[in-house]
Amino acid sequence: MEIDIQKYKTMLEEEKATLEKELASVGRVNPDNPADWEPRPSDLENASADANDGSDADVAFETNSAILKQLEIRLIHINGALERIEKGTYGIDEVDVSPIETERLNANPAARTSKKNIEKESELE
Repeated sequence: MEIDIQKYKTMLEEEKATLEKELASVGRVNPDNPADWEPRPSDLENASADANDGSDADVAFETNSAILKQLEIRLIHINGALERIEKGTYGIDEVDVSPIETERLNANPAARTSKKNIEKESELE
């Protein structure tokens, strides 16, 4: 099976750019670890000393944390797929070294396994 690597690289790069914009809306790059993101504090934290504002800020921070975690996980997967393209291993199942189906890559260009091994993908983390 021959796959169009450039097509998937473009898809991955576009998704990476989108993810980075979304991450920037809820977080910032950790200055101590540029490979990591941290949630951005809410603007409400400095707004006033009102207890309700403080509670709202806490909720906003927790919401940003949850959103950021999911976006960051997806970004890690996208970066991994781009690395596999560079190494020449993109589209190869990491469990049994079989080709990953085109329809699976179309649905998830960062896929690391074929459909038959999809349940094992989380074990690769």
